[in-house]
Formats: sequence, structure tokens, C-alpha cells
Amino acid sequence: MNFLTIIDYIGTFAFAISGIRLASAKKFDWFGAYVVGFVTAVGGGTIRDVLLGVTPFWMLQPSYLIVTAIALLFVIVFGRYVIHLNNTFFIFDAIGLGLFAIVGIEKSIAHGYPIWVGLIMGTITGAAGGVMRDTLINEEPLIFRKEIYALACVIGGVCYYFCDYMGVASTLTQIIGAISVILVRILAVKYQLGLPHLKGEEINS
Repeated sequence: MNFLTIIDYIGTFAFAISGIRLASAKKFDWFGAYVVGFVTAVGGGTIRDVLLGVTPFWMLQPSYLIVTAIALLFVIVFGRYVIHLNNTFFIFDAIGLGLFAIVGIEKSIAHGYPIWVGLIMGTITGAAGGVMRDTLINEEPLIFRKEIYALACVIGGVCYYFCDYMGVASTLTQIIGAISVILVRILAVKYQLGLPHLKGEEINS
């Protein structure tokens, strides 16, 4: 098992927990929570693989289904600690965002795509699953809220490509890229950093 695969599984676990944790807050049953967790974990990667023209990764091996089940079991066993901690969702979401962004970039590189495609695929891999999660539980997607979210994936991707250009070792490049995403996301929430809102008038139907 290479380092990228380990990152992928950790990201799957983190994102699955973020989805299951929110589903539990909405009083979903175990199956419903599992579905939300699974969609959160594989949604972005599925869109990425479809756009890259390859078979979605989770259809090639059952390990992602198993990791999601482990995440559900984790929340069930440690429910009172996980569910009632306000920062739990944010922490796992930030970790999943950072790890998946790098997985998306790496897969784009493996298929011979240029930098700009890698940045887009990394952002989709990191952010799209969260959009699906929030849609399923009837919440406003984080990507549309004021703090930087998807842009963190782009910034982390730029850090990744810079390290790669400078000849930094592959594993260290992946770590730096992922940490960059996570740090940007944490700082954005801590200091309420975001892009200016587009101003306009409401359209009356």
C-alpha cells in the first residue's frame, strides 16, 4: 500500500465521519447515515473519475464501502463524544478536504493532464462530496458560505505544484499540499476570511 492510497483511505474515513456526524444530528437511522457518509466520501472522486473518463474508483474495490462502515461504527461507539463536539464536523471535513484535493491532483497527473486540470480535479474531489452531503441533509453547502472552502483546494494545489516544480520528494509534496489546504481552511474559519460577495438586487418572480 503506497502513501497516496493511505491518504485516500484516511480522507475517506474523515469525510465519511463528517457526513455521518451531520446525519446523526438530523436523526437519520443507521442506514441513512451510512448513505450520507458514503456519498460524502466518494461523491467528489466519482465526479472526477467520470470527467477523466475512467471507472469510478469505488467500483473497482469494496474497501471504500468497508471504510465507510468503519466510520459509521466509530460514530456509533463513540457517539456521545463525536456527535456533541461542535468542532468535530469541522475538523474531519477540513482533513478530508485537504487529503482528497491531493488525491484528485495525483490522479489527474497519472492520466497525463496539465496543471490547470489538476487544480480543477483536486477541487472537485475535495469539495463536491461535501456539496452532495449538505444537499442530502438539506443544508446550505459549505462551498457557498462566506469562509474560503473550495478555494483552499486551489491554494493547496498551487503549493503542491510548486513543490513538485522545485523537485521536492513526492511524499513530502503530497503532505505539504494537503496541510496547505487544511491550514487555509482552518485559518479561513478562525478569522472569517472569504471572498467579497457579489452585489445585486433580488429578482422578483
